[in-house]
This record gives sequence, C-alpha cells and structure tokens, in this order.
Amino acid sequence: MWIPTEHEKYGVVLASFRGTVQHGLPLEIGDTVQILEKCEGWYRGFVLKNPNAKGIFPCSYIHLKNAHIKNKGQFETVIPTEDSVITEMTSTLREWGSMWKQLYVRNEGDLFHRLWHVMNEILDLRRQVLVGHLTHDRMRDVKQHITARLDWGNEQLGLDLVPRREFSMVDPDEISVTELYRLMEHRHRKKETPVPASTHHLFVQVKSLMSSNLGEELDVFLYIYDGRESRALSERFFVRLNKNGLPKSPERQCTLFVDLGSSDLRKDVYIVAHIIRIGRMGAGEKKNQSTVQYRRPFGCAVVSIADLLTADCKDDHQLKVYACNTESEWYQIHDNIIRKVNSRYNLSGSNTGLSVSMQLLHGDMEQLRREYMVLFTRGVSVTKKLGFSDIIMPGEMRNDLYVTLERGEFEKGGKSVARNVEITVYALDIDGQILKGQVAAGAGEAGGDEYHSFVLYHNNSPRWSEQIKLPIPVDMFRGSHVRFEFRHCSTKDKGEKKLFGYSFVPLMQEDGRTLPDGTHELIIHKCEDNMFLQDCTRYLKLPFSKGNLPGNNQAVKGSKESFWITSFLCSTKLTQNGDMLDLLKWRGHPERITDSLSKLKEIDGSEIVKFLQDTLDTLFGILDESSQRYGLKVFDSLVHIINLLQDSKFQHFKPVMDTYIESHFAGALSYRDLIKVLKWYVDRIIDAEHQDHFQQVLKATEYIFKYIIQSRRLFSLATGGQHEDEFRCCMRELFYSIRFFLSQESKGSMPVAHTQAVFLRTFPAVYGELLKLFSVREVATFVHDTLGSLPTTPNPDCPLEAIKLQCIARTVESQLYTNPESRCILLPVVLRLLHAHMQEQRELVMCASILTSMLSLIKKEDTDATLSEEVDLIVEKLLGVLLTTILEITNRPQPSGNTLRLQFQDVTGEFVGCLLALLRQMSDKHYQKLLQRFTSKDDLRDFLLQIFTVFRILIRPEMFPKDWTVMRLVTNNVIITTVLYLSDALRKDFLNDKFDYKVWDSYFYLSVIFINQPCLQLETFSPSKRKKVLEKYGDMRVMMGCEIFSMWQNLGEHKLNFIPAMIGPFLEVTLVPQPDLRNVMIPIFHDMMDWEQRRSGNFKQVEAKLIDKLDSLMSEGKGDETYRELFNSIIPLFGPYPSLLKKIERETWRESGISLIATVTRLMERLLDYRDCMKLGEVDGKKIGCTVSLLNFYKTELNKEEMYIRYIHKLYDLHLKAQNYTEASYTLLLYDELLEWSERPLREFLNYPMQSEWQRKEYLHLTIIENFDRGKSWENGIILCRELADQYEAYYDYRNLSKMRMKEASLYDKIMDQQRLEPEFFRVGFYGKKFPFFLRNKEFVCRGHDYERLEAFQQRMLNEFPHAIAMQHANQPDQTIYQAEAQYLQIYAVTPIPDSQDVLQRDGVPDNIKSFYKVNHIWRFRYDRPFHKGTKDKENEFKSLWVERTTLTLVQSLPGISRWFEVEKRELVEVSPLENAIEVIENKNLQLRTLITQCQTRQMQNINPLTMCLNGVIDAAVNGGLARYQEAFFVKDYIVNHPEDGDKIGRLRELMFEQAHILEFGLAVHEKFVPQDMRPLHKKLVDQFHLMKSSLGIQEFPAYVRASPIHFTNGSPRTCRNSAPNIMCPPEGGRVVARRSPLTYPAVNRYSSSSLSSQASNEVSNITGQSESSDEVFNMQPSPSTSSLSSNHSASPNVTSSAPSSARGSPQLPDKHKHSRENACLSPRDRPCSAIYPNPLDPTQRMNAHQMGDSTLPRSEPNISAPDKVGSPAKNTRSQSPITTLRSPQKNSAPPFTPSPTECQPAGLVSNSPALSGSYSSGISSLSRCSVSEASGTEGPPTGPGSGPPDGNPPLLPPSTLLPNSASERGLDELGPRRDSKTPPPYSVFERSNPRRPMPLPHSLSVPPQVDPPALPPKPHQMRCAKPDVDPRRPPPIETPRPRVLPRKVSQL
Repeated sequence: MWIPTEHEKYGVVLASFRGTVQHGLPLEIGDTVQILEKCEGWYRGFVLKNPNAKGIFPCSYIHLKNAHIKNKGQFETVIPTEDSVITEMTSTLREWGSMWKQLYVRNEGDLFHRLWHVMNEILDLRRQVLVGHLTHDRMRDVKQHITARLDWGNEQLGLDLVPRREFSMVDPDEISVTELYRLMEHRHRKKETPVPASTHHLFVQVKSLMSSNLGEELDVFLYIYDGRESRALSERFFVRLNKNGLPKSPERQCTLFVDLGSSDLRKDVYIVAHIIRIGRMGAGEKKNQSTVQYRRPFGCAVVSIADLLTADCKDDHQLKVYACNTESEWYQIHDNIIRKVNSRYNLSGSNTGLSVSMQLLHGDMEQLRREYMVLFTRGVSVTKKLGFSDIIMPGEMRNDLYVTLERGEFEKGGKSVARNVEITVYALDIDGQILKGQVAAGAGEAGGDEYHSFVLYHNNSPRWSEQIKLPIPVDMFRGSHVRFEFRHCSTKDKGEKKLFGYSFVPLMQEDGRTLPDGTHELIIHKCEDNMFLQDCTRYLKLPFSKGNLPGNNQAVKGSKESFWITSFLCSTKLTQNGDMLDLLKWRGHPERITDSLSKLKEIDGSEIVKFLQDTLDTLFGILDESSQRYGLKVFDSLVHIINLLQDSKFQHFKPVMDTYIESHFAGALSYRDLIKVLKWYVDRIIDAEHQDHFQQVLKATEYIFKYIIQSRRLFSLATGGQHEDEFRCCMRELFYSIRFFLSQESKGSMPVAHTQAVFLRTFPAVYGELLKLFSVREVATFVHDTLGSLPTTPNPDCPLEAIKLQCIARTVESQLYTNPESRCILLPVVLRLLHAHMQEQRELVMCASILTSMLSLIKKEDTDATLSEEVDLIVEKLLGVLLTTILEITNRPQPSGNTLRLQFQDVTGEFVGCLLALLRQMSDKHYQKLLQRFTSKDDLRDFLLQIFTVFRILIRPEMFPKDWTVMRLVTNNVIITTVLYLSDALRKDFLNDKFDYKVWDSYFYLSVIFINQPCLQLETFSPSKRKKVLEKYGDMRVMMGCEIFSMWQNLGEHKLNFIPAMIGPFLEVTLVPQPDLRNVMIPIFHDMMDWEQRRSGNFKQVEAKLIDKLDSLMSEGKGDETYRELFNSIIPLFGPYPSLLKKIERETWRESGISLIATVTRLMERLLDYRDCMKLGEVDGKKIGCTVSLLNFYKTELNKEEMYIRYIHKLYDLHLKAQNYTEASYTLLLYDELLEWSERPLREFLNYPMQSEWQRKEYLHLTIIENFDRGKSWENGIILCRELADQYEAYYDYRNLSKMRMKEASLYDKIMDQQRLEPEFFRVGFYGKKFPFFLRNKEFVCRGHDYERLEAFQQRMLNEFPHAIAMQHANQPDQTIYQAEAQYLQIYAVTPIPDSQDVLQRDGVPDNIKSFYKVNHIWRFRYDRPFHKGTKDKENEFKSLWVERTTLTLVQSLPGISRWFEVEKRELVEVSPLENAIEVIENKNLQLRTLITQCQTRQMQNINPLTMCLNGVIDAAVNGGLARYQEAFFVKDYIVNHPEDGDKIGRLRELMFEQAHILEFGLAVHEKFVPQDMRPLHKKLVDQFHLMKSSLGIQEFPAYVRASPIHFTNGSPRTCRNSAPNIMCPPEGGRVVARRSPLTYPAVNRYSSSSLSSQASNEVSNITGQSESSDEVFNMQPSPSTSSLSSNHSASPNVTSSAPSSARGSPQLPDKHKHSRENACLSPRDRPCSAIYPNPLDPTQRMNAHQMGDSTLPRSEPNISAPDKVGSPAKNTRSQSPITTLRSPQKNSAPPFTPSPTECQPAGLVSNSPALSGSYSSGISSLSRCSVSEASGTEGPPTGPGSGPPDGNPPLLPPSTLLPNSASERGLDELGPRRDSKTPPPYSVFERSNPRRPMPLPHSLSVPPQVDPPALPPKPHQMRCAKPDVDPRRPPPIETPRPRVLPRKVSQL
C-alpha cells in the first residue's frame, strides 16, 4: 500500500534507472527527485526538472537529503536545507548544462570552452564547500568566488541577475521592494564599474645588469623621483650585484614602493637607478696597484612611471645605463637624463642595460597581502615614502631620520692636486658608543655600523647627493649624534685612506626638540689622529654648525672648509616644534598658557595627532584648573583639534579620539563649561558679521556633544546623579537657542544660511549621544522641534535646501528613526520636508534615497497598528507627488553624459522601487481611505489617469535592465493587485451617466500592454523558471484577462466607444498563446462584432482595424520568438473555437462575419510567410517573393494605399541589399507612377521630408535612373532621363537640363562601350504543402544572376529551401506530389522569346543593343523535350523523333519588381520529326553563316571555330547525316502517307541545298584564312564536300540558288537590286522558290544549360551519325523565322535574331522611297522625314504579300495544338503566324524595329505581341519553326484576290498599309519626337498584348490614350480576303494595347 512520506521528501539519484517496470520513472544519475509516496522498497514521485511526469523508482537508487516543506499537501514545495549557495550552484549548473550543449550545436566554440572551464571550476569549489573543512575566512572567499562565477555565466548565457545578500539568494517577498532594488542595483553596478583604488604600490625586481666591462661588484640604488619638483619621493632601495651583474642575495632583489598617491602617477615621476661600482679608483687600473676598494660612480638609468600605467602585468624593462662625461656632474645625472641634456652624459656602453621587472599594484596593503600572497612569501622588502603617506593611520610607529650628504668644500692640504674625499658616517649614543646597525644605505639591506660614501676623483668641491637612513629608536635619540669623518683616498701610498677632518651633528636639542628638517652647513674640524675621535667628549662641546655660531667666533666662521647635509625626520613620536613642547609642559610655565593655546592653531596637524591624547589631557587640565580664565581659549583649541580630524589625512584618528573619550577622558565637570560656551556662540551667530569662526564651532558639534555627554555621565557616576534637573534645563536652553538660530531666514548674501547648513550637517551625529542620557521619545522630540524650526518657504538658490535633505537622510538612517516609538514623532516633519522638495522637483536623488530608506523599514509581513498608520500617513502625503515625480522624470529627456545618465536611471529606479514598496504595503483599508480622500470626481479621475500612466511606464522594457526578471515580476504583481483594487472605483464612479471614456481607455490600454509584456510570456521560460514563477505568482496574464472581461461586461452600451479602437489591442491579447486567456477574450470579440453590426450594419471598421493591427504586429516584431505559435492561433481564433463560430452562425450578419474571417485569414497566411522569411538572415528570393505577394495583396484585395507604399519601400530595400538594382528600379517605379508632376504639397512620410509632389517625383526619377545605371539597364534609364529633361526644359531649369542630357549621353555611351552578360532563365516549380502560401504548388520563371548556370541555380534554390527534394524529371507532377506534406523543387532552364523582333531582325543594329532586347521585357519562355512517337526505327531514329514544346506565359514580364514571376498560362504543342529536321538544319545554317561572316569581317581571333563547324557538318553529312533525312522524309512512302507535308519536304530540300551552298562558300573563305599547318585538313574537307554533294545528288545548284549568291558585307558579289530572276517550275513537280540569300538570317550561338540537352543531343547524334556534340547540330540556337532563301539581297550578318511575326501582323515599310545607305545610318533626329520609308520591295518579294489565301501552306507553329492546325484559320489567330506584310531584307533599307529610347513612342508601340520563335531552348530542336510562306514562292501560280498579275510583278501596296505601327498611327507629320507626350516606361513599352487579362501600367510612364483608338488586328481570313484597292489613308491593322487601370493618386503621401 502506498503511504505518503513524512520525512523522505527529497533525494539525489545515485545510479541511472531505465524505468522499464510498469509506471516506472526513468532516472539519470545526478537528478533530484521529490518523493510523494513509499511502498515496500519503492518510492513514487517525480524529477524536479519535469514535475508533470510522475512514476515509481527503487529506494536504493536514491540518496535522501534533508529538506523543509512549504505549502504541505497537494501543492507542496520541497526546499533542501543545505547551504543556499550549494542549492543555487546545483540548479544553475543543471540549467547551464543544457544550454552549454546548445552552444556546441550553434558553433559558439569560444563561449563553449570558457563555460566548460567555469563549470569545472564551480564543481571543484562546490566539493570544497561540501567537505566543510574550510576556515571561516576561506569559506567566505570561496563563496565569493562561486557567486562571481555564477554571475559571469548567467550574464554570458543571457540568464537573470540573481539578487543576493552575503552570497545567499534573497526571496523578494521577504524584503522590501526598495531593498530588493538596491540589491539588484548593487549587483548590476558591481558588474559595470569597479571603484578605482586611491592607494598604489610599485613592485620592483632587479634581475641583472648586462655590461661588457664588468668584473667588479655593484651597488644599485632605486628610488622614486619627482622631476617637476626635483626631489626624491621615496627612500632608496639597495641591491648589491656580484661581478657577473646578478644579485648577490636573490631573496633581497625585490621591493615594494608603498603608499603612492594618485597624484604620484604622472608622467614627470620617474624611477631612478644609481649604480656604484666597488673596486679600483680608475676603471682601467691594473689589479696589483691597490688592494683597497673604493665606491665609484658607474652609471644611471631612468624610466617614467607613466610607462607602467598601461601595463598591469609584470613586464621586464631593459633600462639604458648612462655615465657622466665629467664626474663632478654625477649628483645631477638623473636630472640631465630626464631633461635630455645630451652634452653632459653618454651611454656607458653600447650593450649596457639594467634588467628590471616592474608592476603597479592597487589597493591597501591588507588587500595586497591577500591577492598577491606569493610576493610577500618570498621576502619582498618595503620601501617607504619620504614622509608620511596621504593617510596617517593611528598606531603606525615610525622614527626614521634621513640624512643626505649634499656637498663639501675642502682645501688642497698642501697637495698639488685635489683630494679624493670619502666620508664615513657613524651614529653614536649618549655615551659615545657606536650604535650597531643603525646606519642604512637604503631599504632591502640590513643597517650597518658605518657608511662609506662614494669617491669623486680629484675633487675638492665634491657633490654627492647621497641619502642614508638612520632608523634610531626614540628612546636613544636624546644625547645621540652623527659623526662624519673625511679621508683622502690616495692611489699611490698603498691605497691608504688618510683622515684629515670630521664634522658632527647632535640629533636632539637641550629643550627636547629634534634636529630641524632642512640643510645644515657643518663645520669641518681638522684632525689627522684616529685616536682623537675615540673619546667623543673631546669634540661634543665644540660648535658643530656655522649657522648657530656665536658672533665672536670669527675664526671658525671664516674657514673655507664646510660640509653640507640635509636632514629630514619622519617620526610619530618626536617633534621639532617648540610650541608643542611648551603646551605639553604648561604646568612648568603657567604664564605661557595663553600664548601656547593661541599658537596651537599654527602647529602642523601631524605634530598634533602624534600627541593627541597628551594634548587633550592638557586642554581639559587647563579647563579644570581655571575655567573662568581659559574656558573660551580651551574651547577654541578643542574645536581646532576636532576639526583637524575632519581632514582626510587625519580622519583615521577619529577612533583614537573616540577611544580617548570612552576610556581616558576624566573631565567630569567640563560639561557645564562646554554647554555654556557652545550656547554663548550659538546665541551670537545671528548678530555676527563674520561667520567663519562660528561655522568652525558648529562643525565640531558632534564631538563637543560627545564630551558633554561623557562628562555628565562621569559626573553622575561620581555624585550619584546630582544636578540632573539643572543639566536637563541647560540642554533645553541650548536646544532653544539652536532652534531660534535655525528659524532665522537669511537675507542679503545669506551668511546665516551657510552657518545653519554647517550645523545641520553635524546634527544627526548627535542623536546617538543624546540617547545615552535621554529617552527615545525625548530625543525624538528634540529632533522634531529642531528640524521643525527650519524655514518652510523653499528657496531654490539657498544652499540650505540640499543640506536639509542630507540631514533628513541621515535622520532616517539613524538608530533613532529605526525605533517605531520615535518614528511616529519624526515622520510628520520628515514627510513635510520631503513633500516640499519633491513638489518642486529638486534634489530628487536625495529624496529618492530618503524615501528608499524609510520604506526599507516597512516589511510586508508587519501587521502592527502603528505601522498601518505610518503607511497611511506616507500614502496621504507622498503618493500623489511620487506619481507626479515619476511621470516628470520619465518624460524629461535623458542627459547626455554617462555619469549624469547613470544618476538619472538610478533616481528613476529608486522612485519606482519606493512606489512599488508603498503600494505593496497598502491593504484594503488603505485603498478605501485613499479613494475616500478624493472629494471631487475630477480629482479621482486625474489620480486614476496618473497611476495608470505610471503603471504603463513601469511595464516598459527599458524600465529595468534586461536580466532583472525578479524585479519585473515583483512590479507586475504589485500592478495587478493595485489594478484589482482600483477597478472598483471605475465601476462605481465612472459608469452609466458618469461614464468617462479617457479613464476606461487608459485602463484597457494598461491591461493589454500588461498581458503582452515579454517578461510574462511563460512559454519562453525554461521549465524550472516557469514552475518557480507559477508557484510564486501564478499566471498574471490570465488574472488580468479575467479582469478585462469583467470590466467589459460592465460597460453595456458604452462598449460602442471602444469599437474599433480596442479591436487591435484585444487582438494582440488574443495572440498570446495561453488557452485560458483566449477563452476569456473570445466572447469580447463576438460582442464587439455584434455591437459594430448594430451600429453601422457592417464590419468595415473591424476589418480595417484588424488588418492594420496584424501588419503592425509583424513590423514591430511582436512575438519574435514564438511568432508562428502566435499567428497560427489567429486562424483557430475564427475557426475551430465553437463558441465564436456558433455565435456568428446564429447571427443575422453571419455572411459578413464569415467574409471578414476569410479576408483576415488570407492576410494572416501572407503575414505569416512574411515573418517566416524575414526571420532568415540573408536576403534571398524567398524574402523578395514574399514581399511581392504581400504588396500585391494590399493593392489588389485590400486597397490599402499607405501599406502598399510601405511595402514597396521594404521591397526596394531588399533589392538594394541583394544588389538587384534593376528590380529595385522597377519597384520604386510603382511609387513613382502614383505621383504626378504637380505642386501639391506632400507630408513627411517614411524617409521623405515634407515637399511638393514634383520634388518627390524628381527625387524618385533620379534614384531610379541611378539604379537602372547600376543594373546596366541603360535603355530604361534613358526614357526616364528624357522625361525628367522635358520637365526641366518646361521650367527653364537649364542647369539641371544640361546635367540630365549629359547623363542621358553617358548612358548611350555605356550601351555601346560596356559589356553586358545575358542571364539564363529557369523555370522553378514548388510542389507540396510545406512551401509558404505564396509559393505552394505554383511554377515561376526566375532570372538568374550573372554567370549563373543551371547547376549553380539549382544549388542556390536547394540552399534557400534546405528541406526540399529536387525532382529529376521535367514532367508535370501528379496530385500526390501536390498534396504531399513535403517540399519538391522542379527546376530546368527555359529559353526567352523576345517581343522585340523588329529590333533583333533589323540590319545594322549592333549586338550591344540587341543583347538588351533579347533578355528584357520577356513575357514568354519555351522549353523543348524530345520523345519518340510510334515504333522507333532502329536504322533511322529521325523518323519517329518528335519534340514536345512548352510555352510559358508570365503574369508580368522579366525583369520586373522581382527576379521571378508566376506562370500564368502554359501551352503545349508537339513538333513533328519533319519540322524538327527543318529546324535542326536551319540552326546549323545560321551557325555557319555567323561564323563565315565573323571570319570575313575579321571578328575572329583564330579560324578554329569555323574549321570545327565545317568539319562537323561535312563529316557528318558524308557519314550519313543528311542522307538520314533523305531516307526518312524523301522516300515515296513518306510522301504518300503524309500529303500535307509536301511544302515542308520541299522546304527541307531547299535547306539541304542551301547548306551545301553555304558550305561551298564557307570552304572558299576558309581557304583564304586557313593557316599553313591546317592545309591538309582543309584539303580533306574539300574532298569530303564533293562526296557530300554527290551523296545528295547535287551536280550543280538549281537556278534559284545560283541566282541568289551569298552576299556579305565586305563587298562579295551581289546582284542588282532590281533584277528579278525568272522563276520556272522544275519538271519533277518540285517547287521553285524565290528565296533570300542564305546569309540573310541572323546568327547567334546560344548554348543552354538544360538538364535534358545532353540526353537529347546524344540521341540525335546517334541517329545522324555525326561526330559533333549537341553543341553542333542541336545546340539550342535561335532559329530564323520565315526565312526566304530566294531574296535578291542578303541581310546584314550582324542581325542577331529573326523571328516570325505573329498574327498581329509584323509592321512593314512601304515601297515608296529609296534611300542611300547613309540615310539609313542617320539617327532618328537627324534623318530626313523620308528616311522613315525604306527602299521598295523587289517584285519577287512584293508578290508574296498577297499570296496569303487559303492555298498558303500551313505552318507547323509550335504553339498550335493538333486540332487547331486542322480547324478554321480564325481559331488560330494567336498561335499561327501568317504574314500580313513583308520585311525588306536590303541592307540599306530601314525595316521597322522597336524604336530607340530617343524616340517618343505613342500607344501603337505597346501592341507588339510576343513572337513565337527565335528563342532559345534546351531541347533537341532549340529553334521554332520557320514559316514557309514568308517570302517563298508557292506551288503553282498564286490565286485569290491578294495575288498579283501572272508575270510575277504584283501591284504596289499603298504606303499607309506598310507604315510601321507608330508611323501609320500618327501620320507623317508626327514622326518627329514629341516633347509633350509622356514617355512610356521601360516595362510598358514592351508590354505584351493580351486583351483577356488587363494589366495596369504605371501612370507616370504610361502612354496617353489616343483620340481615335487603334484598330484591332485583322483575322487571318480577313487578311486573305482583303481587296487590292486599299484606302491609302487607312492605317495598317494593329492590335489594341492591353487596357490599363488608371492608378489611384497618393493621398498626401
């Protein structure tokens, strides 16, 4: 039986358990479990990280741990009783564990490894804590280290900041909100800015001296030197080096220069190293000359301390060592080096250098000992500062006398040369004994008995500047002296040192003063006997200094010999001040007391603090003896000493004075005098003219009161409490005087105010002292009355205002205020002052601090009645002003400086913390009282509006730092509690007749943003964090949602006020993925729809608001992390939820309701896709396509203009980012077309300033032109340049007109000069339900990037859709693929079908121009797939080889606003084997012509391509290529079975003959250019060609071939223009066809990268037996359309494409005018008017224009399905291509073409429909069929009304019928350029004709409607039946341009 456990509640898993038993719970080692029940060796419970999964597990697997239980029962929480730091470590490491693995997955290697190290370090520290063997201090350090590491990891992983106190986590419910804020702020600040240390230390280690000329020992002295003041800052550090330059004692090579102030860390402070060698006098002397060692100068090195500021690590510094040029300059060598006086020193050796390691350390010594323990364990010496440090610590013992041997003046002593003087220094005691070890060269070495100076060679005026240290004990100072012995060091007489004189100086004078600091000139007494100095009594009575000689001793005074020293005493016990000694010995000289007391103020502070206790005893001794006489003087002296201790240098002596007062002070009667004098001073403050002295007195108030209180306590103890009433009376009188003085208001220059401020600064320190003798209430009354006496009128300029607050702040923090008994007395006065300042918005930082301290004392759990009264009082006084202050602060602009901004944020946060603490403390009673206080409804309304606004501010994300989740949750808890209380006031006071929209709106707005704030979206939290939040606070969103619902229901008919305003906000709430919240909110939606329907009868407002809100939610990035969940929920919102749907279906307005749902759902699908795409990092086609889809939706379905324009600009930005400049231009044109050239003002919008419509349109034009230029779409840019130039011309803005014309010219130059790549086009099918809505089961054609081929494009698409599967075939997929829950991509290359055939067929148009029209403005694309129909003939596969040709029509032309557009229409036709053969041969003929022409015109660098092509064709033909066609199609069986193919067979035969003719000419050209080494190959080709001719049965070319030789541009023979050959029918019934020259067809090689091309090519190659690859025969070339090979004149070989005209009729030129070649080359503007008309057609060609009757052979057009071919001609208007007029093939004619951008194009140009051939493909037959009927003859004589006379000379057509569309439509007088016509835009000029699908054109560039609309194109049967007598005035038939919807105008955008 399962029994609930009592104590076994919590445990850790010892071993993993698989949970394979029934109800088993899988466990992993280390998991923590909570145990619920127990049964026979099994537990039942759950793992804490997943509390929802409960199960059983064995008891033996669990290690139990102690825990205590909260909320015992069903929802109990178990908390382990271990150390809270351990608990936090465990839970944090678990949380990090999962995130750490994710770092690896996300490839964040650096953080992954760093976190791994930190986790291991924390685990190590955890073990140490758990073992429990650490000392208390070590445990503290470990915990500090752990918490620092935990905080670092949390910060790196973006987790929450944990509030801690003493390393333990804090429960926010157990402390005040203000305290919580301070903890968070402290931790946040700790993270940000470390406090700079004020004390610094320099660690120095001397490592070695490197020099080439060593060999002697060296002394190195280092010290810190101030270059600005030319003085040493520290004593010297001494290191002795051995002969190798290494330290003799390695343990003494380090030192720490201590107590450097921040002012010492500057550039002109240096570390100086003096190096002295010990050895011979001269460095080069022989070794045996002398055995005596001398100390001699060696060198000096200097380094600036500023060099160390940048490097805190130990860096080795190599210091250059310099030597003096002359030894006499040695004393100032460091100054010369610093000042760079190069003439006085030089390098002591090229490679001499001192190696020193230096490191700058910060903090006090204790801190250093903890942090750098290694330094102190290896015997580092301490080198002290000269003098005391900036801060003198009490108890610091120091008694160091520093003596500097400055210089000497010596006589020669009878010698010819100057002396070598050495000084020996001794310290001797009172008995004349040498003091052992008291003479030190510096820190680092122990002191010696004597010191030897260095020797300067032959110098009678030596300057040493050598400092020594005499650390003589204080008790030995009296009677001691220092002796200096002078010796001459001879270099000859065995190196003896001969004594010749001495000097001495006593250390203390007879009156007890020590040797004064400064320079002393000592007398040199002559002495050559060492024994004389043994007895010091012989010379001590002699004078020692020239400065204090009696006047009569002139002999000694006149002596030339002198010795100068400088002394400096640094002692904490000895003084050099006589006045100090006089005061301390006042009893010996009573008459000097007044004088001594007066001089006390002049004594240096360091002297006073040395004798602080003695001085105080002296003062109170004098006061006790004669208080009447000296009372005022003693009081002033006491004030001086007290104020001295306020100085930062001596502030650490305050505890010394406190100790004195507590333990040593004995003035039991002093309190009377002190009170009396203090009151005397206070009473005279107001009348005094000078306030300085009074301010000094009041500054010392704290310690004066301490002395008063202690004195009274001593008196009471001694007398048993006598005179108590008298004492209290005196104190009351004193406070009365103080109150009177404080109550005075300042006038004039406010001297009294400053004095009041001084008192208020010290007053709070008195409270604690008063409490020693008075009760809490008495002291509180004193304080209340004193503070209450302050002037109430605030004066902003008065310094007293800030001091008042500081006084209040210290009062609130004092022990007095903490006591509830006194707090109730003090609170009113504190609140009064606070209220006054907050109302004036002054000193807010201090106000916040005071309020924080006050509210920190109020704990949430306190239920004391007095506490409740306090809260009530604070609410009454401060709540309103607190709300106002928060509003003021948050609305004012933030200051710019960093410090100011931090202060600004601090004060905001503190006030917010105060408000939250106050609101959390308020109970139901407090709220009732608060609401009752509002006497009028307006006041209540203002209060509610104010508090709701403040709450909205508190919810802002920027209110607290990102990781302050704890603080945010507390804030939200307080807000929702307060709102629940205040909502009653709304219902009660603002409903029905008293309804107030503003208050209710504010309430709803607050509720909505409360629910939507990120910190409450529990779904984004980790499971453990979510569990904690739910346990502590519940889901606050649901609570607020219920409150919204409740309040909404109360509104009644007032709901109408909130429709549609609240639709958006409530929708936002509904998108929160919380089911309970949605269930609450859905009825509100129905309610709103119902009320809207009642009011207006429709949902227009609801729909508009919903759409706007949905879009704004996307653009604002709402629900970034969970957007899919959020937005998926909108469809269920209107779908599966039965409550709403059922209600809608029951309503009368259900249809409009369902319509609304459908619209929103469609928008949601697009927005969802948009968000999905935008989430991706890089710009790709998916983002662009998605934006296009959304943009079109807003324009077409929603008609929301502003949204439409916004998304235009978003799309534009995407294109720019992707460098799709052409697409960017087209996109911006959408906005441009909505604008007109008007002066209408437009408002500021997006990034556009306020400007006129003309200016904005001009700016857009310029931007678009620039982007067209960058995208190499120069033709499009030219059109806009012209339109803009027209505008400039109209406004006479010639400056800009000039620029625009130059820009236009530059674009023309670029067209001709720069290379443009032709992109590939790819058809992409997106199949399957997993694709986004805008792609799903649709096919698109995409324009590839430059150089992008099929494989690269396919890879790019698979990268964009990584989950997609590439389909390996080109067949249309079936329904299973469409409905699959997957993504399928079908990609293959397609061939563009250009619309601009007239340009491409035009002779003489350069390739640079044609290349643009081939791949721009393309609507239609083609794809060919070869297949075999019927039985496949193994011998000749050509018989059954068919081609399936697919033509795709797009919704918009490419390029456009996107790189891809959807396929709108798909047409499928099959090409027969015969048609296929015709196309293949046509293609090869084209290729041959092109190569021959290029070779002739020397365009080829080498002849190899022509050679390969000739070889491929001839070799293939010989091996049976063309013969296969003969076998297949020329046999009798085929002709009988296919009578309808007679024309095609004839055509094939012509092409074969034509190919032979071209080959013959090609071989002739080849022979001319072939290099010598390829001659054998050429000969072989000629031989094979003859074989080929014979195999074809060609002996000689037929007449029609001979009459039409191949014409080339280089002057090859050409027939006369007017000669018409006599065409005869051959006897075998074949056709005699008049044809063009074989080279009249354009030639372009185009190789496609279709996935099917290789397979098809191989297949055909096998069939034909040719040796070429697919590139040779079936190589996707543009086919010539309607090629007529009997033309008398060849077309230009440069024409790149020739396509058939479609049913619209290709506009032809009339046969009226003849022009020279020069005229044809003129630009349209320069050409004469008649240049529009080309040469007349020759008679042979004229005839064909009218042979279009029913006898015309049917053309196998790929776009006609089989039934269409058989059916009536009228049915095939779109697909067939009968020719209405003919192109003239003459070179010098001007056939029609799409005009250059320089010509203004009227509407007629829009009507060009796409050609159906002349494109590129990827199948076998890559070119479309050629029409047999264009200019070829027909079998038999022509019949029908359109035929000409029998002689073959048909009548001329009227000129008007042959005019191009543009010319015919306008008439001849309009052919010139027109300024007033609007230029068609790039994408409208080439707009295709499709009457069935109107496509809107941009307004600004669209063609203006004509007065007479153009005629419709004639049907084929109408054309055939046309009468010959055509009205010459009638324009030719043309197609109607695609109708356009005129765009709406922009509403002021």
